[in-house]
Amino acid sequence: MSSIPSEQVSPGKASLFYDPKVRGYVYQAALVAIVVFLIWSAASNAIENLRAQKIASGFGFWHNAAGFDINQKLIPFSAAGGSTYGDAFIVGLLNTLLVAGLGIIFATFLGFFVGVARLSNNWVISKLAMIYVEVIRNIPLLLQLFFWYNAVLKPLPNPRQSIALPAGALLNNRGLYLPDPHLGPGGSLIIWAFLIGLVATFIFRSWAHKQQAATGRQYPIGWVALALIVVVPTLIYFVLGRPVTFVYPELAGFNLRGGVQIFPEFVALLIGLTTYTAGFIAEVVRAGILAVSKGQTEAAHALGLRNGPTLKLVVIPQAMRVIIPPLTSNYLNLTKNSSLAVAIGYPDLVQVFTGTVLNQTGQAVEVVAITMAVYLTISLVTSLFMNIYNKRMALVER
Repeated sequence: MSSIPSEQVSPGKASLFYDPKVRGYVYQAALVAIVVFLIWSAASNAIENLRAQKIASGFGFWHNAAGFDINQKLIPFSAAGGSTYGDAFIVGLLNTLLVAGLGIIFATFLGFFVGVARLSNNWVISKLAMIYVEVIRNIPLLLQLFFWYNAVLKPLPNPRQSIALPAGALLNNRGLYLPDPHLGPGGSLIIWAFLIGLVATFIFRSWAHKQQAATGRQYPIGWVALALIVVVPTLIYFVLGRPVTFVYPELAGFNLRGGVQIFPEFVALLIGLTTYTAGFIAEVVRAGILAVSKGQTEAAHALGLRNGPTLKLVVIPQAMRVIIPPLTSNYLNLTKNSSLAVAIGYPDLVQVFTGTVLNQTGQAVEVVAITMAVYLTISLVTSLFMNIYNKRMALVER
């Protein structure tokens, strides 16, 4: 008995709505439409409010004269001299970059020191480092800034009773006064010699490391750096007849005259950012070192290396692959935390631009947008350089 073949019925075409790809495109298009609508609504609302308050929009205020002065500035700025709001923005930006850059450098060194100290075999050093980390990390940064500014720097004596420091420096409640160097004829050659020596040192160091990896031969990098950075500029200084002179701060009435003044607001902010961020970096460093296999340390000791060279040459280079990503986040946090400077009166970007300039011009949208763009750009540039460094430190598979 022959079997009757069953008819093969082709399945009907499924609805496009049940296609995962189509659904994904629809959801994404809907999300984009919602975001565009929200941005359009916010912009329209802002424009209407500005019109109602008779505030002109745009960036025309940028070239208007600023009616205020700024005490700490890296470029000339004066209300009497016709400085503009654009100049005020540059002053605030430079002040932010200054404190953030120095804070990153100091916090890195302090954080690495404390992180290594936490793993020390010395019980006292290890516990002191642990106490530092636990205390610093659990106290809000704003309170620490108030402590350094109000409890440490403000109680210093007035200028007439300034504390004399080495090299002619003076310390009082108005800041730290340092000798002001003045370059005479040919003095710029010393600076150029130092900068060229610094660049040449990095080039020689890179070349020496490549030669050591290829041939095993070691070069005296430290002595070369000393000669290029210190000896050569010093020789030029004496050959040119010592063209650098110093103007020392001296008492004039109730204040000091001459010298370079470092304001207490800057010092308090720098110390607060450095010590606070170093507490987090210390934990990152400790975790990175613990992530390195103990076999690496044992192998280094078997080759005759002591603890110091083992840590420097074997453990830290491998730990950096674990340390760099969270270290980048701490650098970004330090830069953004510098905006707390407004609480103690340090003239950073937020205090100068988003504070004084916004209050005088009323251009809230433009001022806040520029400030947000600046912090976003700083964060992206910092991340870019750290990612490049991270790729250089990453393991290369062969």
